[in-house]
Amino acid sequence: MKKVIFTGSGVAIVTPMKPDGQVDFEELGRVIEFQIENGTDSIVICGTTGESATLKDGEHLECIRCAVETTAGRVPVIAGTGSNDTTHAVEMSREAAALGADAVLLVTPYYNKTSQAGLVKHFNTIVDAAGLPAILYNVPSRTGINIQPETALELSKNPLICGIKEASGNISQIAQMAALCGDELPLYSGNDDQVVPLLSLGGKGVISVVANIDPARMHRMCQLWFEGKTAESARLQLESMGLCKAMFCDVNPIPVKAAMNMMGWNAGPCRLPLAPLSQEHEAFVTAQLHSAGLL
Repeated sequence: MKKVIFTGSGVAIVTPMKPDGQVDFEELGRVIEFQIENGTDSIVICGTTGESATLKDGEHLECIRCAVETTAGRVPVIAGTGSNDTTHAVEMSREAAALGADAVLLVTPYYNKTSQAGLVKHFNTIVDAAGLPAILYNVPSRTGINIQPETALELSKNPLICGIKEASGNISQIAQMAALCGDELPLYSGNDDQVVPLLSLGGKGVISVVANIDPARMHRMCQLWFEGKTAESARLQLESMGLCKAMFCDVNPIPVKAAMNMMGWNAGPCRLPLAPLSQEHEAFVTAQLHSAGLL
């Protein structure tokens, strides 16, 4: 059986920005403390929600350092270090290991993409060089490439590949992946509206955007499932659907940072090319926050 890096709700945490667009490390520390206090089971730093695509390498590594130092071993820190350049991903993953990250999150290559055989070589090269456990990240809507179940099976043979964040939205594919890989590739939902369906297929939890604003609910949803209280877990999933829809009414992380600002956090703006919410979307997010009791 493969090592499980975490079970439950991992937050795909935002990177707070000052008004001038610089990273607000003090606020990042506050947000991490809030997450831990409210039951979040893992901090996933510098992923898509953390605007990794527009962070300079130095900022990226300082965010990882901040997460490691703030958590102080209380929950695992998973550092997003994926790239469409294998060599760059190796360098960033080694740096994350040196900073004390517990694991890395590796997105599939984007733009230049690659074949399924290329995926196997890419991921194995990174994890073998870095020596850290890794969760793969399958999000074809962003990258233009999909990890096929048979490819996932091949990758699961690497002892350091300890999970996959599945954001394809294809439940049939995910079920096939679970059937092929079993305990050798723990599954995490990459979609907040599909947490319970993934758990029902043997999943270990979620890497969540919604947890930025409602960490206790996402943690409880997973906890109830593992306690065998599946109907209560499903009820929380259904109750959260409006909030899930609101957090993806525009490109992530635009809505969630806007929501956090409404709630009194200093999440700040997103970096270009991500633009602010439209008035229509802002009104929708506000309404859903009220409905969920968060405003």
